[in-house]
Amino acid sequence: MRAVQVSEYVKGPLDLQVTTVPTPTPSPDKYLIEIHSAGTNFFDILQIQGKYQHQPPLPWVGGAEFAGTVAAVPTAGGSSRFKVGDRVFGATQGAYATHVLAPEQALLSVPTGWSFEDAAGLFVTAPTSYGGLVHRAGVQAGDWVLVHAAAGGVGLAAVQVAKARGATVIATAGTPRKREIARQFGADYVIDYRGRAWPDQVKKLCAAHRSGNGAAGVDIVYDPVGMIDASLKCVAWNARLLVIGFAAGQIEKVALNRVLLKNVSIVGLHWGQYARFETETVAAVWQGIFDLVAQGKFKGTAFKDESFVGLESVPRALQALGGRETWGKVVVNVVGNEKAKSRL
Repeated sequence: MRAVQVSEYVKGPLDLQVTTVPTPTPSPDKYLIEIHSAGTNFFDILQIQGKYQHQPPLPWVGGAEFAGTVAAVPTAGGSSRFKVGDRVFGATQGAYATHVLAPEQALLSVPTGWSFEDAAGLFVTAPTSYGGLVHRAGVQAGDWVLVHAAAGGVGLAAVQVAKARGATVIATAGTPRKREIARQFGADYVIDYRGRAWPDQVKKLCAAHRSGNGAAGVDIVYDPVGMIDASLKCVAWNARLLVIGFAAGQIEKVALNRVLLKNVSIVGLHWGQYARFETETVAAVWQGIFDLVAQGKFKGTAFKDESFVGLESVPRALQALGGRETWGKVVVNVVGNEKAKSRL
């Protein structure tokens, strides 16, 4: 098979190369998946540089998220949830390749009517946003939700989940194009967060459109960037602030006096650990997501302004992702069309 294999750590994505490696054979407990599309993530960039918290022993194949078809079932026999030809998506090490081995617990069925491209970006973003907003923050109809980096993968997922639950969404994003995208996915108001005055803009919106305690600010903050401290300036009494990540690159310090005075909760979400500590919630979260998909309230967030076709485009896709040039989920179509498939 062909794959983006890392034999030594590199300075950046453009140093990656596609090579030919043995196609994995089905194992007793793993499916062989033919990959059609692969999702990109910021941690992929850290991993190829040797800077991520989880580093496989060299050499290894990059990438984690994928969507494709089952090429072979586990060899141990017995009952398998999926059969050859089934359309699946999931996450496991080695997604930047034509094939990958994956255990059953890492696979889900591609939603009806969804493309491989959209499904390849679903496994990480959707449950992070649904789990945070619904299970950790208890979002409900009437809430006002502030979503930071709203045009990113988890951001667009958060906008859709909040709207589906009946909330009003204020979205922040750093460029006109990204604010336009946030609106297209359902945001009620959009704000440029690059200036220091953005908390005042949030407060003005709430003062103009809300009453009672809500006039002071939002009920929920969804923050994958590292903007909790500034967000405390524009939250209402009893607000819930979700710590999703630190895309800005720094772990911030928070003024705890504001936490006390406004009676707020700061809540973390480490979705990747739910499979270890709270397995029952994983099933509930995915059921909630699939219900929204079936209701037409949640759609794929694949970046559409540029196409990335073939494994050779993985370096360019990661470079664009790392340069903050994109919105939504950047996906590489490993099999872009029948002509591309024949080359692979």
